[in-house]
Amino acid sequence: MESAKYPTTKRSGTLHEEAARRMYPGSETLIFALARNSFRPQIRPEPDTMNMNLLHLLPTLPLAAFCLTLATPALAQTDDFKPEPGYVSLIQGKDLTGWGYKTNNFDGKTESIDGRYTAKDGMIVVNPGKGLAQLWTTRKFSNDFHLMLEFRAAVNADSGVFLRAPQLQCRDYLVAGPYKNLQRYKAQDWNELEIVVQGGVAHCTCNGEVLEAALKLPATGPIGLEADRGQMEYRRIRIKDLP
Repeated sequence: MESAKYPTTKRSGTLHEEAARRMYPGSETLIFALARNSFRPQIRPEPDTMNMNLLHLLPTLPLAAFCLTLATPALAQTDDFKPEPGYVSLIQGKDLTGWGYKTNNFDGKTESIDGRYTAKDGMIVVNPGKGLAQLWTTRKFSNDFHLMLEFRAAVNADSGVFLRAPQLQCRDYLVAGPYKNLQRYKAQDWNELEIVVQGGVAHCTCNGEVLEAALKLPATGPIGLEADRGQMEYRRIRIKDLP
């Protein structure tokens, strides 16, 4: 009985073989079977392994491209920002050198002992956790100064920036307040805090909008960051002494 799966020529001959090849182009193997005391060529196309492999890969290509798209920004996250002339950076970016809790410092460490603060990619990241945590500079500031920094808040995040001791609330302002009427605040994006301290009074703005016009400060003290609720990222923290 002739196979129904693969076409066969009714008789051997180059014309019939050529016709079969035109019907089934590509590489092929001729299988000669002895039937009815004569050779009948059966033409069975060889599988195109290259095309089959490509077909198997097709479902994964969009996912691979998507993963590559996600990975690309991650490679460019490291911040190569340089402070303006006269300003000193308060963060190393790679570790928490120059910062610590009241009882110890984290010089050379990438994370605080409780995991609430992490240094990476030029940032200090405030991580969610239980209770409050306060990270302070090991240096104290008694001179008048100009402090600038950028922050990015997760939805409803609650943090703060300590100025010698008093706290300036740093939050996802439009959700968590207390400055819910800001017009230039960018939710879940980078925003700039600018603080000018003169004569024991701090003038504080966010993207140029006033948060506190005259926040009273003690004569000296460190700069600090608070971990309260949600994730907050800080970067480009730099300071300049004023005459």
